[in-house]
Amino acid sequence: MRLLLCLLAALTLQACSALHWVEQGQQRALQGQGFTESVLQLDDGGELRYWIGGQGQPLLLLHGFGGTATTTWLPVMQGLADEYRIIAPDLPWFGDSYSHQPAELAVHRDAIAQLLTQLRLPSAPIMAISYGGFVALDMIHHGFEAEQLIILASPGVRLDDQQLELMATRFDKADATAIFVPNDRQQMRQLLDGTFERAPKLPGFVDEQLYQRYFEPWRDEKRAMIDTLPAYRDEFAQDFEPHSLPRTLLIWGEQDQVFPLTIAKQLSEDYSAPLMVIPGANHNISNDYPDLIIQASKLFLD
Repeated sequence: MRLLLCLLAALTLQACSALHWVEQGQQRALQGQGFTESVLQLDDGGELRYWIGGQGQPLLLLHGFGGTATTTWLPVMQGLADEYRIIAPDLPWFGDSYSHQPAELAVHRDAIAQLLTQLRLPSAPIMAISYGGFVALDMIHHGFEAEQLIILASPGVRLDDQQLELMATRFDKADATAIFVPNDRQQMRQLLDGTFERAPKLPGFVDEQLYQRYFEPWRDEKRAMIDTLPAYRDEFAQDFEPHSLPRTLLIWGEQDQVFPLTIAKQLSEDYSAPLMVIPGANHNISNDYPDLIIQASKLFLD
């Protein structure tokens, strides 16, 4: 997303073509590196879009809430493709992926399971950020053999009601749904400013394009996903065993305003996992610090 924002900030194209121009550039960059974009027809009649490319052992990348594979991972995908076969899907109701099932986390788990079956991957390392971390943990809890796990800024079941209330206070919103499912470009801008370390200021027409492309579609489904997370968390926490996790690395921003560093420290203890803290970083560390993420991932996965 940061690369997307920086490119848009430099554009002098007509308002109707700026975002399209940037997306086309991203696609050409990935295709030039050997990536291909494919579509999996889901069992329920929906579609899961995903990018795949690179060489070596497979590595599944799961994006966060509001993002897509390319807006979240583009520099990371490019930086890891020399050593890993990258699989980066757009989860249902993000980008152009969708499902006909009721919107909840289990649909994301099932969609990724169908993708991995299609690719004949019974196991693979996972790197997941924010909401993608919930999906990764749910996959592992339901039997997927993640050989290694890298979690970026994602609390999993450690997000209690008090922490949700504190998050809403930090963003001056009524609840988590109001934070992550903005109703217009102004609210979207507040979200970007609150989650990037330095979100570039963009013309109003560009903000509107970003909102219409990445936040407005499937708005009801996105709200439902956020609203159902506490019940999922409570059910998950009853029988989740941290020792069942594979070897895990946590990477966090020191100044994360969504999930504070105190959560990461507790997870590090619970999961017996090393914690890498990026000084001064906010929540969107895959965009703000892709080179650090690439280096840390290679060291850990090797």
